[in-house]
Amino acid sequence: MTVVPYEEWLRRAKLLEPIGTHLIDGADEAGGGSTYPAISPRDGQLLAEVADAGPAEVDAAVAAARRAFDHGPWPRLAPAERGRILIRLADLLEERRPELALTVSLEMGKPVTDAHDIELRAVIGTFRWYGQLADKLTGEVPHTAPDALALVTREPAGVVGAVVPWNFPLTLAGWKIAPALAAGCTVVLKPSEHAPLSAALLGRAALAAGMPPGVLNVVNGDGPVAGRALGLHPGVDVLAFTGSTAVGRHFLHHSADSNLKRVWLELGGKSPNIVLPDAPDLEKAAATAAWGIFFNQGEMCTAPSRLLVHSSVAEQVTEAVVAHARALRVGDPLDPATEMGALAGEDHLERVLGHIRTAVDDGARLRTGGSRTLTGSGGVYLEPTVFDRVAPDGALAREEVFGPVLSVLTFEDLAEAVALANATEYGLAAGVWTSDLSTAHRVARALRAGTVWVNCYEEGDLTVPFGGMKQSGNGRDKSAHALEKYTELKTTWIQL
Repeated sequence: MTVVPYEEWLRRAKLLEPIGTHLIDGADEAGGGSTYPAISPRDGQLLAEVADAGPAEVDAAVAAARRAFDHGPWPRLAPAERGRILIRLADLLEERRPELALTVSLEMGKPVTDAHDIELRAVIGTFRWYGQLADKLTGEVPHTAPDALALVTREPAGVVGAVVPWNFPLTLAGWKIAPALAAGCTVVLKPSEHAPLSAALLGRAALAAGMPPGVLNVVNGDGPVAGRALGLHPGVDVLAFTGSTAVGRHFLHHSADSNLKRVWLELGGKSPNIVLPDAPDLEKAAATAAWGIFFNQGEMCTAPSRLLVHSSVAEQVTEAVVAHARALRVGDPLDPATEMGALAGEDHLERVLGHIRTAVDDGARLRTGGSRTLTGSGGVYLEPTVFDRVAPDGALAREEVFGPVLSVLTFEDLAEAVALANATEYGLAAGVWTSDLSTAHRVARALRAGTVWVNCYEEGDLTVPFGGMKQSGNGRDKSAHALEKYTELKTTWIQL
């Protein structure tokens, strides 16, 4: 990628005109006039006044999606035509990549180079991949009695409510929206109230790509009001959510209290990263552990926040991780030299600092970091933080911090490592570092996690599913398996 100079990003930021309206039935809507301020965690400055949805706006968006599904062309288009529109959307996102990356960086604090090179690459690839898959879905013709013909077809499930968080606002929206649209569903997207501006650009790009009005609607607002209204709405057939386990429980209650809509949840994580003494490269393991916990300011549900290291190499690995943490450049997200940007907001920073204070009180040893930094910037910045001597039953080892805070725990043998790794209510992801192929397979099978990385972390592509076990959720994003969430199986039996 060509590096855009710092001065150019600053110039573009001054020219940016964020969109703060809803998108309902193909039109910009201010709703009832209520707004809230979108504040950049980069410097505390106001980005836009954003329309704040209540039940009326959610109802209008669901009604538009229902009309588009029940009477509009989208579910009735040839799958290849739906695919072409999704691919055209991917092309438009590529054309508008700098504006989208800048918007993501300003609204949630991600380094703009990460937004441009990683997040936008992911969302563009997602729409392109599902666009290419759209006409390759097939039904079944079971081998049944000679005097009958049975057909099993996949049909779009209907109106999908997609509620996504702020940490990867476009990527996670794409993981929900693209397979739902490819299947022929219509969508109401509710982005996080902390990152509504990039979702607005995504919705307008979909219209420009040729998506009919009402197929993709975007409503802004917070979870307790707009999210709740979407979860309770009887016109929503499927609700797909990425976020905290606590909020996921609310959506299950909303389903039970309304129309028993299917609810698919990708929730929190407390992912273990196991380093065995026979790891092929301990320095690489340490560098990857540091990258994994500090990338995106640690605001990742898959972040390897628990580093489990064999006692014989624990100090060596920990010292290497600490060295990487101290060398990391925290700074302005618009500076291409920045490696870790701003946290999402003041409230979130205070929550993370609360976890740090609790860890100190519990007796964990602070090896580096632990304090707010760049206090004169007006933004929300935290030092990369590493604790060791973390008690397995302490809060830092059990609770999701969702910030750049690593806990190091030690073990003596493989059985203890697996027990520590599984001693959590979560089951989203895990890592293991070993040179022994048999050990890799045995540990991967024993770990209760939806994804296990061996001698790497956060690797993969759209061909593989992503999701959690236990209280990390259900269902899968990515891959062809994601289409299972947005389709219904229908059996047609014809007596010959």
